[in-house]
Order: sequence, then structure tokens, then C-alpha cells
Amino acid sequence: MQKIQAYLQKGYPHLLAISGFILVAVIYFYPILQGRKIYQSDIVQYTGMAKEQNDFRATYDTEPYWTNSAFGGMPTYQLGAKYPHDYIGAIDDIVRFLPRPADYLWLYFIGFYVLMLVLKTDPLKAFFGALAFGFSTYLIVILGVGHNAKAHAIAYMPLVVAGVLGVFQKRYLWGGILTLFAVALEINANHFQMTYYLLIILLGLGIYYGIKMLREKDFNALWKTAATFVIALILAIGANATSLLATQEYAQFSTRGKSTLQLEPDGKPKTDKATLDRSYITEYSYGIAESLNLIAPRLFGGGNDEKLSDDSSVYQFMLNYGATESEARQFTDAYARTYWGEQPIVAAPAYIGAVVFFLFVLALYHDKRQLKWVFFGGALVSLLLSWGKNFPALTDFFIDYVPLYDKFRAVSSIQVVLELCIPVLAIMGLHAFMTTDAEKRWNNLKKAGLTCLGILLLIFFLKSSFNFSGTLDADLLRMFSEGQDKSFGIGFIDALKADRETLYAADLLRSGFLMALAFVFLWRFSKVKLGAMNTILCVGIVMVIDLVLVDKKYVDSTDFVSAHEVDRPFQATPADEQILQDTTYYRVLDVEGNMSSARASFFHKSIGGYSAVKPRAIQELFDYQIAKNNKEVLDMLNIKYIIQVNEKGEQFPTFNPNANGNAWFVHSIQGVPSDDAVMKSLDTLKTKSVAVYNRNEFKPTTTRFVRDTTARVQLTAYRPNQLTYVSNSKHEGFVVFSEMYYKPGWQAKIDGKSVAYGKVNFALRGMVVPAGKHTITFTFEPQVVKTGSMVSLVSFILIVLLSIVGIYLDRRQQKEHSPS
Repeated sequence: MQKIQAYLQKGYPHLLAISGFILVAVIYFYPILQGRKIYQSDIVQYTGMAKEQNDFRATYDTEPYWTNSAFGGMPTYQLGAKYPHDYIGAIDDIVRFLPRPADYLWLYFIGFYVLMLVLKTDPLKAFFGALAFGFSTYLIVILGVGHNAKAHAIAYMPLVVAGVLGVFQKRYLWGGILTLFAVALEINANHFQMTYYLLIILLGLGIYYGIKMLREKDFNALWKTAATFVIALILAIGANATSLLATQEYAQFSTRGKSTLQLEPDGKPKTDKATLDRSYITEYSYGIAESLNLIAPRLFGGGNDEKLSDDSSVYQFMLNYGATESEARQFTDAYARTYWGEQPIVAAPAYIGAVVFFLFVLALYHDKRQLKWVFFGGALVSLLLSWGKNFPALTDFFIDYVPLYDKFRAVSSIQVVLELCIPVLAIMGLHAFMTTDAEKRWNNLKKAGLTCLGILLLIFFLKSSFNFSGTLDADLLRMFSEGQDKSFGIGFIDALKADRETLYAADLLRSGFLMALAFVFLWRFSKVKLGAMNTILCVGIVMVIDLVLVDKKYVDSTDFVSAHEVDRPFQATPADEQILQDTTYYRVLDVEGNMSSARASFFHKSIGGYSAVKPRAIQELFDYQIAKNNKEVLDMLNIKYIIQVNEKGEQFPTFNPNANGNAWFVHSIQGVPSDDAVMKSLDTLKTKSVAVYNRNEFKPTTTRFVRDTTARVQLTAYRPNQLTYVSNSKHEGFVVFSEMYYKPGWQAKIDGKSVAYGKVNFALRGMVVPAGKHTITFTFEPQVVKTGSMVSLVSFILIVLLSIVGIYLDRRQQKEHSPS
């Protein structure tokens, strides 16, 4: 009984913290209690992309692993495919038991809480630290726009760091088990860019503790630590083998893989060796000065859709110009773009909190643990790399020489490392301040206060060096100066700049006030005028309220809609309904959506779509041919309908009578020496009669065929993962199929016997078909899923057995060392 009471007493604070996290997550996203769902723009696009896959799963209770509804056809590996023996995914589903997006907010909290406990922080400070981390503005905003996989991976980052620290602290069993499951869950989140960035912290920890063990000549600890990490990593990877192998396989065929083309669309040789175009990688680069919005949210105008109040200069300018109040409000909301930073689109500033920053500075002065410099280094490196093209020396070095760095875009998102490290240091600083020598408190608090005051004053005086001009100002000035008084445009821009300057000063003062509050609370504690618990409560509440108030400007209850609107976000237009009357198998080109919208994919088989990992072949066909209006390429892709927009903004379909169909016999095939030559041939190729192939990749059994004008091939049965054709010809011929070539997994058979096929016309499938009537089938049965699933099963069994044995041995060891 005494042991049970001791366990309850020890676990009571943690139970309270966990309950608090659940309550806070649900309250913040309270519309979920009304059955409403958050409308996330990226998830809307995902819903369009995954429609065919999800319909197939509902009908046949199995996975297709292929969809033809997007990009002309692609694997569903990055569209939420479900794999056999994904037990880590099942554990993740259990952990994320709250409705979305409260589940991710809960994950933010609990992961950070565990990390702070491993760093020897008491539960109350760890609780507020977890709230501060979870409410970091960037982490909330990505939930608002639907970057769920990114949020998922970020949420498990603190848990991975906690496990790794546990092992380094020589708690090999529990640290190893935590590391194993945390890494497995991190990989399962399936956002490898975030996982890659996590390595910055892990590498720093490895170097720090490695040097420490070598200096102390603690080789026993060194090999135990290494063995624990190796076992944990192997099993974590093994448990996720299917998704990892599938992703690795598909990556070679996606825009994240190396292109086989050596020439640009204009015919000039390619000069950039990066996997992705360098300008594409660094398109979203944080401005150097703009990074200051980490401590004052609207220094650079906030987000792209920031709303100004009725006291704003723009609103008053419109009233003075003669507009009514409603007209002034509409105009201000429509055109007053306050953001004047360097990024193309910013939903919200990456604000980490003024109090969090103050405590971070305090940690640098007061916390005596050398470990703090690992987290400081991680924060600094991520900040410098987030500047991207604004710090080309470092960015170009990483793109050119650091493995895999060139496979990820939006370098500004590397600040997630900073957004983890700074809150960790903040709570370390708070804990150290309240638990160490009282005599040193005031001296270090004073240093932190003066440092923060100096930073704020520097930022304030920098105001005079900015002109507060935004990248869109010239376009707005030009638009407002056409056909009316030119002074209107100038007056509007001047008013807009005045509002930007007002936001700059106001938020700087706001951050200064919040830091001053934290300073006063800690000063009173150091003078024994405020108790420890009250101090933590005061500092913690101010820290969290600060972040929540900023977050609510960008993600709040208005972002929630009925469940039906989320589950079916696209409504069929008259154009869609007209096209859907055609029940044959064909493709659609949405001119307005091009390659960046999944709306057409929700209703049709589209060559467009929305994905960060598009199939490279269709993207290159678009860049090199479709963008140049090569109608022959549209025909060979079997684009039967083109959705266009009229002058009224209404969609209408155009019928393409020249589409080649699902498959066709060609009169001849031509071999050329490279993919560049294939792409060049498409400029003038008559795709209905001739096919072209790279003879280094495809070697057909014959290249000469007797012309047979009566030869026919017809698609008779369709499923996304199985296509059945019937061919009929007098002579042996060559058939081109309007399906994307993807060798791994697709098996071709003629009359039940396996046959070879190859890539023709840069992206399609082609094969030699014998004379007579035959049944041709293409079936998608990816071996990578079979192999990976078996590895996952074996790995998870080993994880369970290892955990049971480890816990048993640990318990036995505790009994042996316990007093009798």
C-alpha cells in the first residue's frame, strides 16, 4: 500500500500536467466539440489528390498504391497509403486520440514536457514550457494551413531529443526504449525535411557528449551508448521499412530526384547541379532583419492577410477621400498589405514569445550547464540557414556539399530547430534561476534585462533605416494611378507605410512591456517578495497568454467549418458535370489550375495536382512541351477535355477530338541516344503514328513493323492499379499506352504471360504486341510493399521482445539492489 501511495504521489503532478494539456488543446480548438472541422488549405488539396485512392479503399477494402487522378498517374506512397504491419502507425493513432487539430497541439505539449523532465526540470515549469513551445506562432499557423505532416514530425522532435539525452545520461534501458519509439514515430510522421533538420540538434548532442566521454576516458559508456543508438535506430527504421523503401523508390522518379535532362527548356545546358533548382530551394528565405519578428511579431507587418483597425492610417485615408465606413473597411481589408518582408507568402510571423526570449537570454547568463551551448548552437545554425539566398555563402555551401540538403525547399522552415531550442533554453534558464545560489540571481537577472533592453533599443533605432516599402507596393501604386487622380495612389502607399511603421513601434513596445513584467516577477522572487510557485505561475501565465493572443490573430474559431465542407471541399461546376457525362476513361487539363491545384483531381483523371513531390516526368513534360502549347503532347496524354475560364470567370470545357485515346498502334518507333534527344523529338513528333525512345534504356525486340491500318487496341476494364486491354491486328505491331511509365511495381502480361515493356515519348509505356487478338494487362503490385511489410513485422516483434526483456531485467536488478 505504501508503494502504491508513493507511486500515486510521484505521478500526481504528471497526471495533472497531462490532463491540463488535453484541456488546453481542446479549449483552444473548441469548435471540435461542436463537430466542426478546421478548414486547412493544404488538406483541401490533399483531399482532391487522394479522392480516387480513398474511394477505392472504401469499395474494395484494400490499397491501390496507385492513382490516375493526379499528374497523369503516380504511386500513392505520399498520399496517405496504408501499409500492412504498420504497428508504429497504430501506436501513433492511439497517442493522437484527440480530434484534429487538437491532436497535434497535444503532441507538441507532451513531447516537450517529457524533454524538460529529462533535463531535470520540475513538472510545473515543464508544463508552462510545453505550453510556450506548443503555442509558438509558427507551430499553430502550420496547423491552420494544413501542414499536418510537418506538424506531426515537429511534435515528435522533443521526444527524440529526450530519448537521446536519456541515453547520454547513462539510462540506457529507458533512454534506449524512448529513443527507439520516438525515432520510429518521428519517421512514421513522414516529413523527412523536418526529420533532417532535427539532425542538427542530434549532431550537436553527439559531439558534445562524445567529447565529454573521450576526455573522461569513459570508454565503457561510449560503447554502451553507441550500441544503444545503433539498436534503436535499426529497429526504428525497420518498423517503418515499407514507407521508407517506398519513399526512396519514388524519390528517384519525383522532382526530388536527379533529372536525366542535361538541357534547359530553352536549349541551354544546365549549370546547377542541385537536385532542385537553387532558386526554388531558396524561394522562401527569411530576411536577415525580418528575423527580428521572432521577438516582436509585427515588426515586418505580420502576415499577408493582416487586418488593420479603424484607427489605421489607410482606413482614415479612405474616409478623408470620401468613402463610406463600409467602403473604407472593404478597401482596407482588400488592399492594405502590411507585410513588407522578403518572402513571397507569409501566413504569420514566426513569433516565439517575448518572455520566452527574455528567459532564453537569462539562461545564457545564469545556467551553468555546458549543455546549453548545444541548444544555442542549434538555434544559431538554424537561424543562419533560414536566411537562404540572403546568406548565400553558407546556403550555397550546404546545397553543394551537405548530403541531401538540396532535396528540400523553403529553407525558412529550418527555423523549427530554433523554435525548439530557444524554449528549451528558456525553461532551463528559469529553472536554474530559481534553484541556484540566491546571491548570483540579481546580477545575472540584471545582465539579462540590460541585454534585452539593448536589443529592443537597437531595433527601435533601426526603424529610421527602413523605408517600410513592400514588394507589392509598386503594383498597387500602378493600379491605383490608372484612370484616376495619381495622388490617390501615392497617398494610399504613404498611409500604408505609416501603418507599417506604427505596427513596428507598437509591437516593439508590447514585447518590451512583457519582458519587463517577467523581469519584475523574477526580481521580486530574488528579493524573497514572491514565492517560487507564484513566480512560476505569474511568469508562465504571461508567457503563454502573450503567445495565445498572437496566435488567435491567425488561427481561431472562424477557421472551422462544418464537417461536410471539409470532407467534400470541392463542388462540381457545370463544366465538371458536363465532362462527367462522358463515362469513358480519359484525362482532363485544368488550364487555370495548371500543375498546382487538385480541384480537377477530385472529379476527373487530371494531369495536374498539388504536391511537393510531383512525378518528375510530367513536370518536365509541362515545362518543356505543354507550357509551349504542344498539342501533340496533350493528345498522347489522352487529354480529352480542357477546362478553361471565360471573361466572367466561369469554367467551361473544351472537347479535344484529337486525343490519342487509351492506347494505339504506331507505324514506327525511333531510337535516339538520350532523354534530351527524346524531349527534343517531341517538338515535332506525330505521336499517333511514331513513337520515340532512348535506346540506352529500352531495347525493343524489333523496330520495324508492317503498317496495319485496321489494327486496334481498346481499354476494356479499369481500376487504378489494374488496366485491361484487348488488341487486334493482322501483323506484329507496337502499342503506345497513355499511361505514365513507372517501372517498379507495374507488371505487364499478354494473355497471362509476362512481357517486357519500355518507356517511350519520354513518359509513356510502350510494348511490342504480336499479331492476332490478345488480352493485355498492366497490374500494379509493388514488391517494395511486400518486402517492407515483412521487415516491419519482424522489426516490431523484436521491439516488443527487447522491451519486455529489458523491463524484466531492470525490475530484477532493482529488487536485487533494494534493501531487504
